Amino acid sequence: MALSEHEEALLQQMEEALYAEDPRFASRIEKTKSRGLGRGRLVIGVVAAVIGLALVVFSAMSSSIWLGAVGFAIMVAGIVYAITPSKTKLAAVASDGTPKPRQGKAKAATAKQGTFMERLEERWEKRRRDQW
Repeated sequence: MALSEHEEALLQQMEEALYAEDPRFASRIEKTKSRGLGRGRLVIGVVAAVIGLALVVFSAMSSSIWLGAVGFAIMVAGIVYAITPSKTKLAAVASDGTPKPRQGKAKAATAKQGTFMERLEERWEKRRRDQW
């Protein structure tokens, strides 16, 4: 069912407010939503599962147990590969909603200041200041 123009305008306003309020969260939601199962992964997984099943059937006809075990392993691996999402890392987002360039491990280690709790308290105080 299509949205009316008024509903589309409200949805657009809500999206803009979300990006303005918390661009990092909005970017993560957008990337997670678009990062579903890839067609390539699904096709490769199904092809591997079919090949594994064919090996299992062939091994049952030729009565070679080891070939059946290999076919079963290929079939399970193909199914697991097809149903698991790819593990792409999400990029950090600047306050204006644009992605930040990735830092190397050495830069990331020097960028951290203080303990986890101190950084958490700083973020909390910054949010409280921004809201008032």
